[in-house]
Amino acid sequence: MIKLLIVDDEPLVQIGVKSMLNWADYGIEVCGTAMNGAAALKMIEEYSPEIVIADIRMPIMNGLELAKTCRDTYGRIPLFIILTSYEEFELARQALSYEVVDYLIKMELDKESLAASIETALKRLKDLKATEAIRTAGRPLLQTYMDKFFLRLLHNLFDNEEQFLLQTKDLNLNFDHKYYAAAHCEILEDVGREMTREQLMNLYTSTLQMVRDILNRYLPCHVISLDIKHFSVIFQFPSIDEEERQKMLKALDNAGTMVHNYFNVRLTVGIGSVVDAPLKISDSYQDARIAFTSATTQDPYRDYNQVRPEAIKNSFNITLFKNDLTQAFEEFDSSILYDTLTQILDLFSQNPLRYLQAIDGACNILYLSLSLLPNGEDTISEIFSDDSDGYRSIYRMGNVEQVTEWMTRLRDGLCETLKSKRVTYKEHVVTSVQKYIQNHIEERLTLNEVAAIFGLSPNYLSALFKKTCNIGFSEYVTQIKVTKAKAMLLDQDLKVYEVADRLGFESAFYFSKVFKKVVGLSPREFVQQKTEES
Repeated sequence: MIKLLIVDDEPLVQIGVKSMLNWADYGIEVCGTAMNGAAALKMIEEYSPEIVIADIRMPIMNGLELAKTCRDTYGRIPLFIILTSYEEFELARQALSYEVVDYLIKMELDKESLAASIETALKRLKDLKATEAIRTAGRPLLQTYMDKFFLRLLHNLFDNEEQFLLQTKDLNLNFDHKYYAAAHCEILEDVGREMTREQLMNLYTSTLQMVRDILNRYLPCHVISLDIKHFSVIFQFPSIDEEERQKMLKALDNAGTMVHNYFNVRLTVGIGSVVDAPLKISDSYQDARIAFTSATTQDPYRDYNQVRPEAIKNSFNITLFKNDLTQAFEEFDSSILYDTLTQILDLFSQNPLRYLQAIDGACNILYLSLSLLPNGEDTISEIFSDDSDGYRSIYRMGNVEQVTEWMTRLRDGLCETLKSKRVTYKEHVVTSVQKYIQNHIEERLTLNEVAAIFGLSPNYLSALFKKTCNIGFSEYVTQIKVTKAKAMLLDQDLKVYEVADRLGFESAFYFSKVFKKVVGLSPREFVQQKTEES
């Protein structure tokens, strides 16, 4: 059961919230109530609730301070739903910077509004727990595994459909709709608004979370962070008709209105064409980026069908370099990265009038770098640490020459990073693969499937594993399975065929053959020997 804590200094409010819903229907139990934030903090430490409903104004420590303290101490869980009143709107808006799920006005609180907020909290909790499960299951570049998947999808960087399907299964993602469309979006702050990097990150994260929540109320979609100014959206449709298109436009318009009201930012959006298969989403995204070039604050939502033919020439098709870029980032190969980015820079230099194409290409290299590199945000920020606006300086480059200078700086900084961290990175990849094998040992694990899940080529993973571990991939999997089999035979008192089935062997006969090759005894002989010794 998911634990819920209710925090309010009014006993009647506590009772009202507690009795308003049948919490068991939501898989929730109320683990307690508290009269102020300080008392709630102690209960959070003791009971570890996943969701907290808290009044924004309380003695000793208010709900806003409680949410901030928990975010700093525990991370993104527990999730907060804030209770407020009309006159506390500004405080409620500040609460959203701590990624609270929702704020509810007490005078309007009813069963329906509370249930809607709880449903939103449960969905976000599920997403967060899935992310946490990925971290503990062993992955390369742990924090960005989901981001890497969507960047691959947007830029057509999958090697084949099998790799795509394996990763969707591993990430528990569903692409079961008939039609899809991508959007490319920019968050525009007010001109002259001075903000620190931390404030910008806070603003971007809060804006993105609100956009994600609003869009998902209208249509199933995935919102993907690109940098602290841009994001993309993948919409999913059950059918292709004008009603679905209008629903998407209404969702974007509502999201734009809400983030402007709350955070004083505006959205500009390019919307791609509708496609009929997940692996065609990259075509839609290419169209979305083309449409985006004609979006303005006066006309913020531009559809690809509205774009003039000459605008297509201004889009940079990064998929032409996809194989080399993917290999360079996955294998931390600075020489391949240097050569590939130099080719792109040469194209920029040879076309000094293609400014829009150059800026589009540079931004896409930036997005890939941020998402595909370990700690990409910190790495790229360090490269441009001399600039007051960091890597965002790309957005004030006014001509191809300036874009080329910016890209040259990015290229040299990335190559230096890859050189200095290559050995550590390789060890990290192997450790992550080993952890993944151990956590999935009861499944059938092949080199091709594990390599696909990690977004690596089978040959590269095989060679890397052998060089780092002095043992082949298959041999390592076999050793781990046999070690697990020993424990299952002795501790769980299972039959040989049951162990073989649980560990993914094709038959009990084959399992016994493998077991004897590794241990020197058949499974029955091994059990008998251990029984006699004890």
